[in-house]
Amino acid sequence: MKDLLLITPPFTQLNTPYPATAYLKGFLNTKGISSFQLDLGIEVINTLFTRKELQFLFDSAFENKTIVSENCERIYGLRHAYLNSIDAVISFLQGKNETLARQICTDGFLPEASRFNQLDDLDWAFGTMGMQDKAKHLATLYLEDLSDFLVECIDPNFGFSRYAERLGRSANSFDELYEALQDDLSYIDTLTISTLHEHLTKVKPKLVCFSVPFPGNLFSAFRCAEYIKNNFPSIKIAMGGGFPNTELRSISDARVFSFFDFISLDDGELPVELLTNYCINNSKTELKRTFLLENGVVVYKNNSTKPDYKHSEVGTPDYSDLLLDTYISVIEVANPMHSLWSDGRWNKLTMAHGCYWGKCTFCDISLDYIKIYEPVAARILVDRMEEVIAQTKENGFHFVDEAAPPSLMKALALEILKRNLCVTWWANIRFEKNFTQDLCLLLKASGCIAISGGLEVASDRLLKLIDKGVTVEQVAQVTRNFTSANIMVHSYLMYGYPTQTIQETVDSLEMVRQLFQLGIIQSGFWHQFALTAHSPIGLAPHDYGIVPTYEDITFANNDVQFKDSTGIDHGIFSFGLKKSLFNFMHGIGFDMPIQDWFDFTIPQTQIEPYFIEDSLNTPVEFKVKPNAKIVWIGGEPNSKVITKTKRGKSWEMLSLTFYDKQETIAITLELEEGTWFLNQLPNLMPSADVLPSFKSLKTNFEKDFENFELFWFSKPINHLKKFGLLAV
Repeated sequence: MKDLLLITPPFTQLNTPYPATAYLKGFLNTKGISSFQLDLGIEVINTLFTRKELQFLFDSAFENKTIVSENCERIYGLRHAYLNSIDAVISFLQGKNETLARQICTDGFLPEASRFNQLDDLDWAFGTMGMQDKAKHLATLYLEDLSDFLVECIDPNFGFSRYAERLGRSANSFDELYEALQDDLSYIDTLTISTLHEHLTKVKPKLVCFSVPFPGNLFSAFRCAEYIKNNFPSIKIAMGGGFPNTELRSISDARVFSFFDFISLDDGELPVELLTNYCINNSKTELKRTFLLENGVVVYKNNSTKPDYKHSEVGTPDYSDLLLDTYISVIEVANPMHSLWSDGRWNKLTMAHGCYWGKCTFCDISLDYIKIYEPVAARILVDRMEEVIAQTKENGFHFVDEAAPPSLMKALALEILKRNLCVTWWANIRFEKNFTQDLCLLLKASGCIAISGGLEVASDRLLKLIDKGVTVEQVAQVTRNFTSANIMVHSYLMYGYPTQTIQETVDSLEMVRQLFQLGIIQSGFWHQFALTAHSPIGLAPHDYGIVPTYEDITFANNDVQFKDSTGIDHGIFSFGLKKSLFNFMHGIGFDMPIQDWFDFTIPQTQIEPYFIEDSLNTPVEFKVKPNAKIVWIGGEPNSKVITKTKRGKSWEMLSLTFYDKQETIAITLELEEGTWFLNQLPNLMPSADVLPSFKSLKTNFEKDFENFELFWFSKPINHLKKFGLLAV
């Protein structure tokens, strides 16, 4: 028996748990509150994609005569091939049957339907990724074919990372969702409720908390809450998470509270702690940011004077209870960077609460989860990493910050190197100028393999209007710094921003084409601008040249319909932008005229064909910030004194030989200066208690010698900088 049952309803990700319940469970541990967590999505998926359930699906579709399309007729005709392979394929995608990759890559092993029509030259596409990844991609297409069959013949609401998402999107009124809940249980509902029932009878919780991150989790959350109300009436039910945090801040429909007793907003730690006291310990006094029903009316209780917990106080995420060995790695696109979201099991952590920039006009910066910026000390972060590794046996980390601060990333990297910790990690960033070449090399040395960041609209006018704090030229230089350090780059791209012209959309695509062609961005995703109620644009739309259309809000309130002063239908660009990007990510289509991506006439780009390349040709600055830390991430060298002779004169030099992981590097310095440098190296390594600044190193040098800059920018030292002598 546990006090709380924490649930993520179907569906979020196949390859790794959504972290909200793990974060909450870690916090509850610090308060001595017992809890059990459950990812209903992955448990339903693992029930669904089995021989037994597929047999049921095929039989039901045939008996109910729901097979309509030629594609589903083909899948049904190949049903025995699917039944014979499904258990083995799922086991392979769970990492338990890796030798099956050779079979999967053999022609004729997997049954193929319409999803396989998109296949190109797989040997080329996966030449840099390998057989395991090629097999994962083929197995992903195989599952997507089965998903198509399921959607057409059994349950039209199904999706691998969402369920009945349409019902949760901008549902200003509860009516449509409420009506859908009056229908009989769907097939997916039945599987979900069956799994939920097993856990409820085993855990026997007093309070069930649903974390609903996305619109595609909402319907299932209501279905589950409805079942609990009808069958376990003594259990109290709460909802929190990303969806209510952004969408349900204006809720007033009392019918919602026939399903849920409480809906809490923003950081969940303190609200859940107070709800525990309220429901379990009968302390009916204080609540934090919580809606409930009193006398038939929705009321908002925020009468607790207790401050929220600081990010450093909430404990280490706890992934226990989750069935970590059953998550499924899939690869939808043959692109190494793009696959990170769906392939491999990543432990999720956060470097800082909120966003250190907090200015982008399209973002919900008025809400606490972005507005309140609170970093965690690197020492605590790496402590948490080590605790999570010990628990999950996985050393991969995805830092899910709004935007990870460069200074904290630097401190994190140094702490990882100081502890000789072998980890792999990636994070979301802003493309800001502090990501120098040296910092990127340091991040790579600590295990950083990729970053994602928002270029948004590749137009300096619009970037200024967004208040992004970057220029296209700066983005190009930063992405070059990352990629030259062998860190992959994904860029979020936007079209349809208020006042954006057709010319600016065309020019943005040309900028993106050049970035991909030069290889300084490896992956990207276009999305159309959406006006949200809590962003600066949503709060003052007329300042940005748009006229919003407001609805009567009794349920969800986030996306706002609007008319742009330009009158442009930006939706017509969607297909062409995404098609071109798909080709760019596969390394093709760079020489095609931009017009060829669209079936309507567009203007010629006004961007010079070498704009991005010219942006990268910046002069080298022989300047280092005085407070920059100097760090050497290489090993200890072999040293020997050698004698040089020229024109009858002899003098002694110090030869230093360094062994890089791939190369051997030898430099020669004047004996006295070389001896000084050799003696300084231990102080420059990440294991040093305090790394010297450029200024302090200069002061130390100039006690015995002259002109430190002449030494620092000399040919031998510049050679070492390419191999790990960094100023960060």
